[in-house]
Amino acid sequence: MTSTAERLARWAHEYAPTTADRELARRALVDTLAVTHAARDSRMRAITAGLPDAARWAAIGHVLDFDDLHLPSTAHISVVCVPATLATGGDDTAYLAGAGVLARLGTALGWAHYTRGWHVTCTAGAPAAAVAASVALGLTVEQTTHAIALAVPQAGGVQRAFGTDAKALQVGLAADAGVRAARLAAAGARADPTALDQWMALVGGDPAALDLEGPAVPGGLAIKLYPCCYALQRPISALRGVAMDVRRIRVRTPAASMQPLIHHAPTTGLQGKFSMEYAIAAALLDERPGFASFTDDAVRRPEARRLMSLVELETTPGGDGLLTGDLTIELTGERTSTITEKLPPGAPDRPPTDAELAEKLADCGFTSTVDWVSARTLLTKELA
Repeated sequence: MTSTAERLARWAHEYAPTTADRELARRALVDTLAVTHAARDSRMRAITAGLPDAARWAAIGHVLDFDDLHLPSTAHISVVCVPATLATGGDDTAYLAGAGVLARLGTALGWAHYTRGWHVTCTAGAPAAAVAASVALGLTVEQTTHAIALAVPQAGGVQRAFGTDAKALQVGLAADAGVRAARLAAAGARADPTALDQWMALVGGDPAALDLEGPAVPGGLAIKLYPCCYALQRPISALRGVAMDVRRIRVRTPAASMQPLIHHAPTTGLQGKFSMEYAIAAALLDERPGFASFTDDAVRRPEARRLMSLVELETTPGGDGLLTGDLTIELTGERTSTITEKLPPGAPDRPPTDAELAEKLADCGFTSTVDWVSARTLLTKELA
């Protein structure tokens, strides 16, 4: 019986990217480079000094939590696959191979894997980075199969890292693990290809659920317009522009959408990125929540603390994704206003406008004129 690792490796080498696939890869490259550029002076740069390129670039690219997301798998695909591709001299073909594997493997792991506390960006990210690097390095299908299996022992990452430096670091380590596995396979290292199947069973995944049909990245990629967890894009979008003296805030949301929002009384900017309470406060206080909204000082604002204390959460059971059902927010002041939001701007079914994308790039201080060759040169120079 063909192993899951071999099936993924063969798909990665045989898939012929379409024009639409390559356009998705171009947007992913620009978005990833923009958010990495925006974080170039963050403390993550000093923390990762001395780490290999893929690890540094991915960790710095993820620290602002502003990078894209694949909703069916709940994986931050590009911040893993772009650095792995660039670190091994690859192009959009290599990126799409890795991105396609991460999308499919993450989806096969399923929502149950995520609700157990795993961080699928890392767990599925290490094998996917191995594929991107393998294609970039010109490995064979057999070598790529072994690279995937070699990455399995390093496939880890947990949600308790959310709101700490460890979240970005474990993403960086996943990207580096894949690159290392590909280089080991290129040097002749071998592994049991069925290791991936055994690992999937151990962490609650289903190899039989693997679907190799469809475009390179089935379902497309969601683009964030606010630098925080994707589960907060919807409440921020719902409340932007609302101006009223609030005395009570009631939030009704499916329990699934709260899975990564583990900080209910945040005291740091990183924790605020994973707090429903703070996102609501920031949306009411700041004209357009951006980088300045997610600093330690911003989270500790007295008015933000007051608004957070007013939030009452009501979660409905069930759900299998961050955008399950509708989000409803009821604000009470001199009057009561009820706002319902189904999809945030930037979702694949509500794509960002050109103006919204331009605004994001401007916030990051980045230009969209970059290709795979110049991107590697830029990162090497800028993050040296």
